[in-house]
This record gives sequence, C-alpha cells and structure tokens, in this order.
Amino acid sequence: MSLLQELAGNKAKARAAAKELNVAQLENLIEGLNNALIKMQEEEAARQAEEAAKAQQAEEIAKLIEKSGLTLEEIATLSAPRSSATKGKPVKPKYRIEWNGETHEWSGRGRTPKVFQAYFDAGNSRDDAEIKD
Repeated sequence: MSLLQELAGNKAKARAAAKELNVAQLENLIEGLNNALIKMQEEEAARQAEEAAKAQQAEEIAKLIEKSGLTLEEIATLSAPRSSATKGKPVKPKYRIEWNGETHEWSGRGRTPKVFQAYFDAGNSRDDAEIKD
C-alpha cells in the first residue's frame, strides 16, 4: 500500500504527517491534490459520457435491426468480408501417376512432389502423367 493510500484511509495518520510540513508545503500539497481530484472527476465524467453515447448508439442499432426484420446472424453473414473465389479451395489434380503400386495426384502447382520428380527423372514426361478427361 502506498503512503498516500495509507494517509487517505486514516485521518489521524494524515494529520500526523501534515504536522511535519510547514504551511506553504501543506497548501501546495492540498492544491496538488485538488488539481488531481478535478482531473479525475473530468476523466470520470468523460468516461460516463462515452458510455452513454455508446448505449444510445447500441439502442439505435437495435431499433434498426428490429425494423429491418433481419437477425444478427443474417447481418453477420451478409456483412462478413468475402474471400477470393479460389482462396482456400482445393485445386483439381492435373497429373496422375501409378508409382510403386500406388496412385498419386498433383495439381501441378508448387514444388514438384518427390514421387513425381522420381517419375520424371526415370525418363517420363509431364505429358505422360497429365490427366486427360
């Protein structure tokens, strides 16, 4: 606990500490505390005004939602940012090979998979592995 908190909670200790100061120091301390009190009151009033403004905005939004007939879920769905058409969607495979008894497929994008690289290194071409549907 800080000294100020201790003095604020006990008037007898505050009076005893004040006796250690001269009149000018005590007046300066009181003025500083009064300034701090005024600033804190202004900050609290601003915070309460901001909360009241937010509450008013929330009330207006709730009335608009009610008037529109939409639900919050519908609004969230409709207002969600749309991702690009291909982002995150799987790409159809462009190449297919049978290697060591297993079927492997590759879209042709990105780094060549090891199994396809081994297939190509064995003298086969990409045209041989291309899916022709």
